[in-house]
Amino acid sequence: METQMKFSHFQLLMEMALPSPEKPKTPMPTPEQLPPLVLAYIGDAFFNLYVRSELLHYEQNKVQILHTYGAQMVSAPMQALALRALSDVLTEAEANIVRRGRNTKSKPAKNSSVSDYRYSTGFEALLGYLYLKADRERLFELTEKAFAIISRGIIDHYEKFGDK
Repeated sequence: METQMKFSHFQLLMEMALPSPEKPKTPMPTPEQLPPLVLAYIGDAFFNLYVRSELLHYEQNKVQILHTYGAQMVSAPMQALALRALSDVLTEAEANIVRRGRNTKSKPAKNSSVSDYRYSTGFEALLGYLYLKADRERLFELTEKAFAIISRGIIDHYEKFGDK
């Protein structure tokens, strides 16, 4: 019985979410109106794609290496590191989005502290906000800086600890 309920719930979600000719699109709310976790969902997708694309400048053949470094770069501790370093250059509106993201109640990942997880959610919410605002210049400015900060953080870690 429980499986049927889950499937019917899935069907309902599919009917609500998938576009159809009979159902017009709902107007999209402004980025400021969206919940922080929705902004973080979009920001996470953007940052993952950005990191994967950037890593292609350094490696084009070994997918496992791309995956390993990509996963490390988009991890909560690395995103938290980037956000902490960028906090002084954020506008008031951006800082408010970060604060909303950090204060959102969600379950931290197993491999990160609660603090790092909250900061990474704030970081992703900021990227999602800028993406949905279509502020490409600011989005790429902060993303490029974050990529450099995270790269330096990984290099420093390996120089200090090796493969640990």
